[in-house]
Amino acid sequence: MFGQVVSAQTKNPSVLVEQGIKDYDAGNFQNAVKYWQEALNQYKNNPSDAAVVNENLARVYQQIGRNKEAIESLSAAMRNYGAVGNIEQVGRMQSELAQVYSNLGQPRKAIALLCGQLVDKSKISNNQGSQEIKCTPESAEQIATKHNDKRGKIAALGILGEAYRLIGNYDQAIQYLHAAQQVSPESDFLVLNSLGNAYRNRAQLYELEANSAKEAGIVSKEKEFTNKSAADYNQAREYFQNSIKLAHSQKQPIAEIRGLLNLIQLGSQTNEIKVIDDEIFHNAHEDALKILKDLPDSATKVYGAIDLAYLQRHSQGTSIFTYCPTQIVLSDNEALNLLESSVLTSNKLQDNRLQSYADGALGHFWECHKDMKQALKYTNAAIITADKNLSAKDSLYLWEWQAGRILDQQNRKEEAIASYQRAFETLEDIRQDILTAERDVQFDFRDVVRPLYRTLARSRLELLEVGAIADKQRAKELSQVVEIIDALKLAELQNYFGNDCILSRLNPKPVGELLEDNSAAFKNTGFLSSIILDGKTGILLQLPNQTTKFKWIEDLNQEGTSKIVSSDRLQKKIAEFRRGLIKGEEEVNYDTTTAAELYDWIIRPFAEDIKPETVKTLVFIQDGFLRSVPMAALYDRQEKKYLIETYAVATTPSLRLTTPKVRDRSTQKALILGLTQKATIDGKAFDALFSVPEEVSAVKSLFPNYTDLIDDNFVPENFKEKLEKTTYPVVHVASHAQFGIIANDTFIVTGKNQKLTINQLENSLQNFKSKLDSVELLVLTACETAVGDDRATLGLAGVALQVGVKSAIASLWSVTDTSTSELVKTFYINYRNAGMSIAEALQKAQIRMINAKKLPPSEGINIKYDNPVYWAPMIAIGNWL
Repeated sequence: MFGQVVSAQTKNPSVLVEQGIKDYDAGNFQNAVKYWQEALNQYKNNPSDAAVVNENLARVYQQIGRNKEAIESLSAAMRNYGAVGNIEQVGRMQSELAQVYSNLGQPRKAIALLCGQLVDKSKISNNQGSQEIKCTPESAEQIATKHNDKRGKIAALGILGEAYRLIGNYDQAIQYLHAAQQVSPESDFLVLNSLGNAYRNRAQLYELEANSAKEAGIVSKEKEFTNKSAADYNQAREYFQNSIKLAHSQKQPIAEIRGLLNLIQLGSQTNEIKVIDDEIFHNAHEDALKILKDLPDSATKVYGAIDLAYLQRHSQGTSIFTYCPTQIVLSDNEALNLLESSVLTSNKLQDNRLQSYADGALGHFWECHKDMKQALKYTNAAIITADKNLSAKDSLYLWEWQAGRILDQQNRKEEAIASYQRAFETLEDIRQDILTAERDVQFDFRDVVRPLYRTLARSRLELLEVGAIADKQRAKELSQVVEIIDALKLAELQNYFGNDCILSRLNPKPVGELLEDNSAAFKNTGFLSSIILDGKTGILLQLPNQTTKFKWIEDLNQEGTSKIVSSDRLQKKIAEFRRGLIKGEEEVNYDTTTAAELYDWIIRPFAEDIKPETVKTLVFIQDGFLRSVPMAALYDRQEKKYLIETYAVATTPSLRLTTPKVRDRSTQKALILGLTQKATIDGKAFDALFSVPEEVSAVKSLFPNYTDLIDDNFVPENFKEKLEKTTYPVVHVASHAQFGIIANDTFIVTGKNQKLTINQLENSLQNFKSKLDSVELLVLTACETAVGDDRATLGLAGVALQVGVKSAIASLWSVTDTSTSELVKTFYINYRNAGMSIAEALQKAQIRMINAKKLPPSEGINIKYDNPVYWAPMIAIGNWL
């Protein structure tokens, strides 16, 4: 909080104001509220003094977590100060109001008050501090600048920096916080603390980028990001230490303990790289415990006690409430005392949000210590207070999830499912705003969303195995599982790309309704969704106007009995399948053993439901590692043919992101982009693509109305310029495309050793004036996915949808051979055939290659192209019609 309580001028009710100040200073916040509210009633016709009291009330409301009242008081103070022409104070109140919105997990609202405009992350200069800060005249920052109000300017810039940190824009956050520091070189301890947090967050991001570079095999980039990460971690430590010293010297215990807690958490998260040695860590821990004892009752006291109770010297970097920590620094008794005291403090403060958090934290302690009765008692209390006036939706899902786990332990399966379902619905409701309000932490997707969604799906599926469930109820359970799996796929995409662009194109209807509404378009189409759970993997089959079918992946042994295939075994088999396909170039005849085994596991159980007479196309909606392989190459050993020979095959991350529509393809323009030369991007070498001229020539012959950008002409600015001038329904890219474990490492290699990033691709394609002008088909023919992380294939499946393309044909791995131009040419000939769907156009092209040995020499096709290494990697994504 950037401010201190202040005295009123009028003498009569001033006694009440002074008494309130005494109580506030002594930590008797409820008494302070009582006195100041009484004083305010007497100042109704005195805006000058009413402003001061409203300002004080806002501060005390923030201390006790009553943010709604704080907002009302600050808004009233702004009106009061405006009425007496004190614009300087209006600006300061805007800053304080922004602080409250930031605490509530609404940083964008805070930025609007502080500066009036949001700086786009993609437009920030990499040179720190080089971008001038431009805010609108009525914003808090500009009011402070105009009135030469140093304290107001520090507050505005400091809170602005903190808000940008909370939306994950760390470079901009650091720039604003340094600007705040420059206004007053001796610095505010709160600015220093915020700088520590911003540098820590950026260090974590650099660490992720270093891991991504490592997976992609870019040694120089891995080293660069590792060094940047280490430098930022050290910088964070220094800022926290300086903040602690300054707060201590100014006798500000709340700010001091915040700094200590941040320093301790930094040490806990970075124990392996020793940013903080053991002595500093333990001393900071001891100091925090001492200060906590004498701290007045406040939100900081409650959160501080919980953080210290669960503190580990080496944390797993995940939410403490999603697993049971094993190496807590304190003894069980010490931790329990802190948690019980946090419950007492929160009850005294009578703040729903705090009470919910304290009860939930104590409930988790008992869950981890296997006292399920106590665990459920406190968890239920946490749910009730979080649900009261929807005061803490951001933690409600945590406690509902916790209750589900406890009920599961007590074997109360149906009640557990009901709890998981409520947690899922709450999280779906708040997921778009990823911030966890007031906790200064962004929840980690893998830590929170994925395990919760999968737990709920598993529980519902396991319930179907127990006892006799009526068909109607069974159908309802399965449709809910489909919704959960679909929500998980969408959440993964949103998390991967780090924005809501995907969600803006989302069909609001549930999957079941979409199938019914589009039954004509989906005629002859089957949808197979996979869900990978602990220990086993399930497949759901949906057919228009039919009941959903479900099977666990099982292995039939020689005795005719089946056994569930563990997820680990399936993952190894999938990796073996992929390796075998890629290795195919070295072998004359492809060994179909693994492909046949996977066919028996995934496809054969549904053989009766997907007979080729009625089902012509299979659309796969895959989970995790199943995304990294082409289903087209599964082998039916009974019929002695590949899956693609029986069905057209496509994939989509979610039906709710797919617009099934057939469009006129007779007179389409094509933009053809190609790279033949070798290139080096971020220190990684990409080989020359010798087959690209032949591929490009084949595409040109089929699209006479084409524009081409090849080698040095194929650079990001030329690509953007062409799309601005003309609409191209088909964009063909014959170049390397890399999909990393983070979106930043997902790009297309262009000429002059440059790259076209996902953001650039999206920005270029967004220039279309209307939806009718958008790209119908994006073809990427030389892709590389980073093996070892299933998020890389999210890039492949999501890129078309992210950039607003209806359909994509892309390669799961790079095949640098003339086989690509052979496949692409046949695909485009089929694509131009009005009666053929995109999936069928690709199917017919792939079948032609499978039959390479049977075709007459006049076809001019290499007989080795029957090997799936040449035809299998190409997959259809999105709209398959």
